[in-house]
Amino acid sequence: MDTVRKRRDNDLQPHSTPGVLKENVPQKEQQHFHSDLWLFLTLQNWILDFGRPIAMIILPLEWFPLNKPSAGDYFHMAYNVITPFLMLKLIERSPRTLSRTAVYLCIITFVMGASIHLVGDSINHRLILSGYQLHLSVRENPIIKDLKPTSLIDSFELLYYYDEQLGHLMWYIPFFIILFIYFSGCFSSAEEQKKIPVCGWLLLGPSALYYWYLVTEGQITELFLLTFMAMVAMLIHQRRKGLSPDGNGLFLFYSFSLTVLLVAVWVSCLWSDPVLRNKYPGLIYVPEPWSYYTLHIKDSR
Repeated sequence: MDTVRKRRDNDLQPHSTPGVLKENVPQKEQQHFHSDLWLFLTLQNWILDFGRPIAMIILPLEWFPLNKPSAGDYFHMAYNVITPFLMLKLIERSPRTLSRTAVYLCIITFVMGASIHLVGDSINHRLILSGYQLHLSVRENPIIKDLKPTSLIDSFELLYYYDEQLGHLMWYIPFFIILFIYFSGCFSSAEEQKKIPVCGWLLLGPSALYYWYLVTEGQITELFLLTFMAMVAMLIHQRRKGLSPDGNGLFLFYSFSLTVLLVAVWVSCLWSDPVLRNKYPGLIYVPEPWSYYTLHIKDSR
């Protein structure tokens, strides 16, 4: 009889569904503010992503010959490993049940895009040390335009495409999809969960400033605005159901909102720059910070 009862109890217990990420933690415990993950994400973004080109400029060239990986390359390698891990940990803490297939595809695409960018960006920074000017197009650069045979210029344009376009899209599209998926699960009716702690407010500025750098340097304004509008639409939809974002959702939404303001200020300050206007034609004009650096700061030092 005891054996039969045990079997019945096991049959009555809920089984995990294949292809779904779940956490065996009560929802209230899952929805506390993830100060550790937001701190780690902010630090590694600033050090490993924003700090990459700075490390390459500051550290002596003799330490990293041009035919070997630079300090920035090692930063990028670490970023390509640490960021997907932190994103997976963030998804694990989401109260929403998510498809493993969608999450794994996003992470795989993210790593592939970031790795493509690693190679292109590594060569690009070596070109800068040889006189390449970021505020000019590939064919207009003094060290490129006189290359013989001229088919070599096509190869450098292909490198630019992999670095600045394909690599960025494969890197950032899954990045923002994961953030949006996480945000969509950060809604609750419990009032005590709708607060950002002090540590969250302290991280808000650095987080938004990094997203500003990501949007401007990565040239992903359209993708970022699309993600932000999707978040606004999700917020309106959930409010109609009587739900509001918890502390984590508010932190992410406020970070994106502040980023929109920073991008607008950046564009307004450089609106009349003729050289950057020529480099970034089109409907949406958002210059890259490093292009501004090579144009207005580098030669004046």
